Amino acid sequence: QKTKELLNNDGKLFTLFGGEHSVSIGSIRAVGEKFENLTVLQLDAHTDLRPEFHGSTSNHACAVFEANQKHNLVQVGIRSMDVEETQYLPEGRVFFAHEIANNENWVNDVLEKVSGNVYITIDLDAFDPSLCPSTGTPEPGGLQWYPTLELLRKVFEKCNVVAFDIVELMDSPMAKPSAFLAAKLYYKMLAYYHIYNNN
Repeated sequence: QKTKELLNNDGKLFTLFGGEHSVSIGSIRAVGEKFENLTVLQLDAHTDLRPEFHGSTSNHACAVFEANQKHNLVQVGIRSMDVEETQYLPEGRVFFAHEIANNENWVNDVLEKVSGNVYITIDLDAFDPSLCPSTGTPEPGGLQWYPTLELLRKVFEKCNVVAFDIVELMDSPMAKPSAFLAAKLYYKMLAYYHIYNNN
């Protein structure tokens, strides 16, 4: 409901800093009700495609299940999933981290799948834990900083980004580098929006 209220403020970009990834469920739902032809671009180590987890459909493991049913979901950086989630994978729109590592053209391959209005949801565990260790479920072998910025810049240039979120930053004794990465990422995305704003 709060997202709906904020989306009524025309001319403003909706952004969200979250704790766990479940906060994205309601925001994506609200954005999808306002904007047609929505692509949800998910940068994440995990697919988050379970219909329910521990009896809840509002769990971080279910973060994009609904988005996958209703919108064009594109997943980037995936390297961990449960076998039950394989049946829900968006065909041809999942870019696994081990494939990205061996594909110099992966950014353009992703861009071919992203179009129209775009909601970007970034779980910070998408990044390699050497860059961002302070997240709830870090996984080795993640995305690198500069190629990820290249992807995001090109998405803002090509499409109409209508909202984005950054989630799963966790407080820890090693939190400072991760917090700076999250803040810098936010600033970069705002800059791309103002440079390439298609409105």
